[in-house]
Amino acid sequence: MNDRRQLRVGIVGAGHFGRFHTLKAKANPAEMLIGLYDPDPARAATVAKEAGCAFMESYEALLEQVDAVIIAAPAEHHFRLASQALEHKRHVLVEKPIAATLEEAHALARLAYDSGCVLQVGHLLRYSAEHHAITERIKRPLYIEATRIAPFKPRGTDVSVILDLMIHDLDLVLAIVDSPIVSIDALGAAVSSQHEDIANARVRFENGCVAAITASRISLKTERRMRVFSQDGYLSADFMERKLSFISKERGIPLPGTGGFRREAVSWQDHDNLTAEHDAFTASCLHGATILVDAQAGIRALDAALRVTESINHSREIMEMSGLIPTLHP
Repeated sequence: MNDRRQLRVGIVGAGHFGRFHTLKAKANPAEMLIGLYDPDPARAATVAKEAGCAFMESYEALLEQVDAVIIAAPAEHHFRLASQALEHKRHVLVEKPIAATLEEAHALARLAYDSGCVLQVGHLLRYSAEHHAITERIKRPLYIEATRIAPFKPRGTDVSVILDLMIHDLDLVLAIVDSPIVSIDALGAAVSSQHEDIANARVRFENGCVAAITASRISLKTERRMRVFSQDGYLSADFMERKLSFISKERGIPLPGTGGFRREAVSWQDHDNLTAEHDAFTASCLHGATILVDAQAGIRALDAALRVTESINHSREIMEMSGLIPTLHP
């Protein structure tokens, strides 16, 4: 926490998200964009020119000049880059997932605590209108069904669909289910890349809640939906249409012949989630505001994603042994 009006920020990574972060940092009045580092000098120079900032020849040079870094590099580099920044007492916003392994994630949490620095994880949908609309209405879910499918794009295939897409819904589910996970039963398949491109997971929580989550990046259309059953009511959300219906006894227009139930129809306008994420980060760094998506939230989402992957691997072994599918490694 400091009393300066602007946070001196550096961006690490000049790829798809790195470029967006660079432009948002440049436009944010609470941020002073110092520079950009990427191991590809040509790419770094292109994005830096677009944003009107310097491009650094080394990560160490960038750390010397900033208060905080935003890390938009591949997941396998998150721990090295974030730990180096925290050891230099620099605040960190790291894209999801927080790290590649739980051991690395826990180490980052300890470093952030010891350094007194902000460590925020880039689970972008935590800042969305849809996230607020659901968490405002559902407090104790019994059953959750989430679908997130999209056509194939080469970007993001350095990780599985679990870490690419499903982790968004895992994080949302974890935000509204206040209970530990007791079991996960999952299936998945690699179709267009070396990692799983489609997956389904059934997550059971200690309190009895169950979540069924499907993610695909090889579908013919884009679809993002969620249904939630709870003691509070029944909620159905279409994130592409930006519409939500909530059936309960407390909110909305009375439904005749239903024994006192009401229907609330909610719609929302898109807002810039990335700008909201940057605003939250600067507020935490400059003014000590609560970190909305802290290391523990990142760890919980990563743990769930890794357990989904572990269950998929186990299911594949069973199917190979039964002869249902061919053995990948004879």
